[in-house]
Amino acid sequence: MHLPRVTKILLFLLAGVFLLQQLFPEETLLLFALWPWGNHALGTGADGGLVTASFYPWQLLSYAFMHGSFTHLFFNAIGLFQFGAVLEQTWGERKYIQYLLVCTIGAGLIQLLVVSSGLLGSDVFPTVGASGGIFGLLLAYGMLFPNQQLMLIIPPIPMKARTFVIVFGAIELLMGVTGTQAGIAHFAHLGGMLFGWLMIRYGRG
Repeated sequence: MHLPRVTKILLFLLAGVFLLQQLFPEETLLLFALWPWGNHALGTGADGGLVTASFYPWQLLSYAFMHGSFTHLFFNAIGLFQFGAVLEQTWGERKYIQYLLVCTIGAGLIQLLVVSSGLLGSDVFPTVGASGGIFGLLLAYGMLFPNQQLMLIIPPIPMKARTFVIVFGAIELLMGVTGTQAGIAHFAHLGGMLFGWLMIRYGRG
């Protein structure tokens, strides 16, 4: 499959930022991960000084280029490859970039509101990963190609794209509300899907 330009650039950016994370783990996490609103003391650093983390506006975008592990990066890259390339070819570069930006920033806003409100507990933790934007791409794919067959990885069950979206959306909502699989940004995933739906639903002209 020929990769369109924007999707290819994004894949290279994800890999490049992950490499930077390995070289400068503390600096990249403190500056570019999405932190809850306010200033947070995390403890003392190697030099004995106080380590603090703060929310900055650019984190609503930069968090999406960072990942917590190679596995995390790998599965998001697969999603970008599988859904993003098709949508870019269908919409064109400009609309594809606009849609992905809205989903990514929207996912970050929802996650920021939920985490900053204390609904997930009082622990301070950063959010990283392109998953919110990827879930937005998944939603768009399911709306544009509802009858296209997709295959789950585990277990390997084929289903229509429309069903795939509904199942994943329901699972994310259930896990987010019940607090299942702590450490996964379920509300960011739902936020990406919500903003994606709003853009498709009201952006048709």
